[in-house]
Amino acid sequence: MAVTLSTDADFNTLLQNNPKVVVKYFADWCGNCKLFAPKFRRMSESPEFEGVLFVDVNAETNPEARKLASVDNLPFFATFNNGELVEGSATSLEPVVSTLITNLKGK
Repeated sequence: MAVTLSTDADFNTLLQNNPKVVVKYFADWCGNCKLFAPKFRRMSESPEFEGVLFVDVNAETNPEARKLASVDNLPFFATFNNGELVEGSATSLEPVVSTLITNLKGK
């Protein structure tokens, strides 16, 4: 599954139409965000995470989506179950993101 790019205009719709969602908040100037992009794309294609929608949100241009997850640093990853925030973490470590998604799948 590919990574979906979202904006404030469609973010809530994505959350409502997909029961399990993981969001990567990024900024164009963020080096660690750029470095994590291929890992996030690879994770989205992994059979291990089937059934989870992977979403990218530019934190600088989408303040409403950013507020929903209380983004305080970048890159920031947040998981949503049935439109509700489950957990979030400012990290660039793949094992931490993997754990967030695994916890989400268990909900």
